[in-house]
Amino acid sequence: MRENNQHYKAPVQTHIGHVHLRVSDIDRALTFYQGLLGFEITMKYGTQAVFLSAGGYHHHIGLNTWHSKDHPPAPITGPGLYHAAILYPTRKDLAAILQRLLQANYPLTGASDHGVSEAIYLNDPDNNGIELYWDKPREQWPINDDGSLNMYTRPLDVEDLLRELKR
Repeated sequence: MRENNQHYKAPVQTHIGHVHLRVSDIDRALTFYQGLLGFEITMKYGTQAVFLSAGGYHHHIGLNTWHSKDHPPAPITGPGLYHAAILYPTRKDLAAILQRLLQANYPLTGASDHGVSEAIYLNDPDNNGIELYWDKPREQWPINDDGSLNMYTRPLDVEDLLRELKR
């Protein structure tokens, strides 16, 4: 890729709109994304693809088996998606999905406080990494003396997060 000497910044309102994942079994993936995480189906594309959303958006998650039906997960080593991140609007919403995962005995791979956010990590049935998180208010973000962010990874106080459901 040729380097462009002109400095370009993406517009401030730019955001990532959806993730589209290859899965080996649509029904098994739906059990996770619809049944456990609570996303709603907005459209099915035959038996090979499905689109899901929260709150009626056209889709936040696309799932397909076009090149992956009945195949094993992609290897962890090598290029590929590290994880897809799902942003929850409040800390209480993150606590609610954590409680749901714990009640279902769904295995978690981590739980972290990043200073700017709190996150729960897990894998979907096809071993795609999933981060469920909420952003802390900007005024709480850790800032270095030069004004840059000082994000970190510390263990998340899961008990404190779950107490959010009683507040």
